[in-house]
Amino acid sequence: MPIYQYILRRLVLAIPLLIGITLLAFAISHAVPADPLTANLGQKAMSDPKIVAAFRAEWGLDRPVHEQYLIYLRNLLQGDLGRSIKSRRPVMEDLAAYLPATIELATTAILLGVTVGMGLGLLSSLWRNSWLDHVARFISLLGVSVPVFWLALIALYIFYARLGWVAGPGRLDVGIPPPPRVTGMLTIDTLLAGNWAAFQNALAHLLLPSLVLASYTTGLITRVTRSSMLEVLSQEYIRTAHAKGLSSRTVVLRHALRNALIPLVTVIGFSYGNLLAGAVLTETIFAWPGIGQYAYRASTSLDFPAIMGVSMVIALIFVITNLIVDVLYHVLDPRLRAA
Repeated sequence: MPIYQYILRRLVLAIPLLIGITLLAFAISHAVPADPLTANLGQKAMSDPKIVAAFRAEWGLDRPVHEQYLIYLRNLLQGDLGRSIKSRRPVMEDLAAYLPATIELATTAILLGVTVGMGLGLLSSLWRNSWLDHVARFISLLGVSVPVFWLALIALYIFYARLGWVAGPGRLDVGIPPPPRVTGMLTIDTLLAGNWAAFQNALAHLLLPSLVLASYTTGLITRVTRSSMLEVLSQEYIRTAHAKGLSSRTVVLRHALRNALIPLVTVIGFSYGNLLAGAVLTETIFAWPGIGQYAYRASTSLDFPAIMGVSMVIALIFVITNLIVDVLYHVLDPRLRAA
């Protein structure tokens, strides 16, 4: 099957999957034993039946649950994610405002995780059972074992509060005006605006939260790279490549690493999806205004349209990353292209 037909088929199959996710998210959010009235109306307003009735009518809460879902699904098929109860703005606008900050943070974290993790895993596999291997395995163990929220608090206390080596929470210092919004990612927008001072400040604020967020990914990629490289290096064709007189650099980078990348691509793809979807604690601790904070506020205020919008975005992220991983399989493995 040609690759473009495969991609088209996967995209078509993703439609019922996304609809099923909306049904699951809708059922779970409405099964919570709490009332959005108490989360969004004050005590005085709650005592007025007219205000309560008007609130329920405005947000469709006076309709049966199945009817609420069918109305949401109809609006969703028209590209309308509804209006947030908390912000009173369209959910699409809220997501467009919050998502770029998370993309900037998660992309920086995955780049750090891939660079450091693959480097440590490669060195660890080439010098197996050496002191370098033990150091890399220890770093990997710390990365996958230390809770991210604890590491974030400790790192913020030591490197910002005590030593002052890094910038504090937020995306920019208070006295620095944000650049004109183009992408929503400050490091890119400051470069596009030619504001070098703001770029340096945005990069300084991005450094610590991205390092903390990348800790688990770094440990995981180190482990997978090491184990995959050790398996590939023990294969017969690697011995044959050495016997043919190829240099160790060529054998490792051109033959071994390319085949070791096949299982690693899956780990990197789903790690990136997890970083985009699961940065709630990191964003909260570092006051990073991303989709994680938006999801947290939506959950605490029982903002059903916002909760559904975040669920759709997270589901779409994993569908896209899974598709990209499968396409990369075809690029890296010629056996799949032949099949």
